[in-house]
Parts: sequence; structure tokens; C-alpha cells
Amino acid sequence: MTSQFPAARPRRLRRTPALRRMVTGVRLHPSELILPLFVKEGLTEPRPVGSMPGVVQHTRDSLRKAAHEAAEAGVGCVMLFGIPEEKDGYGSAADDPEGITQVALRDLAAEVGDALVVGADTCLDEVTDHGHCGVLTPSGEVDNDLTLERYASMAVAQAEAGSQLISPSGMMDGQVGYIRRALDRAGHPHVAILAYSAKFASGFYGPFREAVEMPANFGDRKAYQQDPAGYAGESLREVALDIEEGADIVMVKPALAYLDILHQVKAMSDVPVAAYQVSGEYAMIEAAAANGWIDRERAITESLVAIRRAGADLILTYWATEVARRL
Repeated sequence: MTSQFPAARPRRLRRTPALRRMVTGVRLHPSELILPLFVKEGLTEPRPVGSMPGVVQHTRDSLRKAAHEAAEAGVGCVMLFGIPEEKDGYGSAADDPEGITQVALRDLAAEVGDALVVGADTCLDEVTDHGHCGVLTPSGEVDNDLTLERYASMAVAQAEAGSQLISPSGMMDGQVGYIRRALDRAGHPHVAILAYSAKFASGFYGPFREAVEMPANFGDRKAYQQDPAGYAGESLREVALDIEEGADIVMVKPALAYLDILHQVKAMSDVPVAAYQVSGEYAMIEAAAANGWIDRERAITESLVAIRRAGADLILTYWATEVARRL
């Protein structure tokens, strides 16, 4: 039988900080945090991202410094997004050994590759002049199968530059299996894949698009990213397909607006589950805090706890180093 008030007093275990610590159900750890980093080809000094206070496009030198700071704080991984000076419709910089992503990966692998995981985004939106995640057909649609060939070449180039984690984020059908086979054939069977398995066509990506200098008129990605109001089970199907194709980690993106999806994915996945606290989530908290409307540190911690409680084993967050230092 369940006891009732006055015998039942749940507040007993909330009374002191020591009691609350003892029975806490969710704990954050620095090694579970992944720090996204932007590096821009040709910069001579870091360039602030206006819509993301505290986030910058890095130079190669400032990128090294940021990665060292993350490693010293105990962050588990850095995830690199490279922005070339010149973009084209094919995303030529994506697999160029001298492209900014590959150059920066070699820098980080040499300097911090033993202290944390060095990974890279494996997508074309940062390197194409149209801003889509794949190669376009003459009619303007993303060509799924031709894009897979680009992803495979990009993944191999990243692995050869020292990336320990390949992260296909374009939501192309078959991307994980295609990349896995390409990596294995190229002699990189040890390189892991973090699959953006349930990625939604979200309104929370705006600041990121500024950070990677995406054209304002690129359109939308509703034809290949998931509908926020899509049918039940679509995300679970996507996750199951990615695991079957060889994903080592699966991810839900964005995080806070999709905690229900994250919880369901965690329940069915037999590989680690990540969630991406995206740029819009970051910007909203920073903006509200700057206006004095919320307690910044409390809001940051609470948002991460919510993501962890919903099921995330790993969290991509722009606050990774800051939060790791506090932890």
C-alpha cells in the first residue's frame, strides 16, 4: 500500500543540498559533452557570430586554443564545421585534402587527438554555394544517390586527416551504410560513425546558418529532413535503419523540442544516443539572459539536465567547455 500524508512527505529528501545530491537522478559529466567548433578559411583573427554570443568562427590558431581548453576541461569530443573561402555547387572543398576541414582536422588530431575525440560534420551545407546538404539536380532537388558518393569521399578525406568520428548530418537515405563501406574499403574500419538519425526540418537552426555563411535564399530542407509533425514512428524507423547500416552512435536533432523522440529512441537503441542542443536553443537562452529575464547558468544547466533525463548519453552543446569547467 502507498502511504499518505502526513506519513508520506516527499519533501524530506529535498530538505538539504546533501540530501538532494544523494538522491539526484540525473548527473552531467564533462566527458558526455561534445563541443561544436567553427573554423573559417582565411581568417586572421576570430570572427564573432552575431546571433550566438560567445561563439566565433575560428582561425586555425584560435581553433587549437579552443580545443586545448575543451580538453583541459574534460570535454569528451570536439565536432568541427569548416567554412571554405570559395564555395561551389558540388562542394569541392568537402573532400579536398587541403580544404579547411581537413587542414583543421590534422591540426587538432596532432595536438589534442589523444586527450579527446576529434570529429567532423560530414555534410555539404557548409561548403556549397546553394547551402543544401547535397548535390542538386537541374530542377533544384537534392540528388540522394549522387550525394552519397560525395559523402563517402568526404568521410574518407576526413578519416585520412585524423577524424575519429564521422558525422553524416544530411538525412540522405542510405548514408550510413554507404559511408561505412567507403571507410572500410579505404582502410579505416576503426573510424566510428555518429549518425544524425532523426534530424528535423526545424526553425531552430537560424544562428547556425549565419555561422557557416549559408545563403539566405537557399530555401528549405523539408524534402529530406523530418517533418516536426510527421507520422509516429518515423524517427524510430530512421534510427533502426542507421543502426542496421552500421551507425556506432545515433542522434536526435534538435534536442529540447524533441525530448519525446529522444526518450523513445533511447528506449529502442542498443548504441549510444546523442542529442544536439542547437544554435537556436543556445541563442534563446543567451538572449533572455542578456535581457535579465532568466538566470543564465541555471537555465543552461536545467536545459542540459532535461536532455540527459530524456535519454541522451551524449550532448552536443556550444556551452560544453563552460559547463565542463563548472562540473
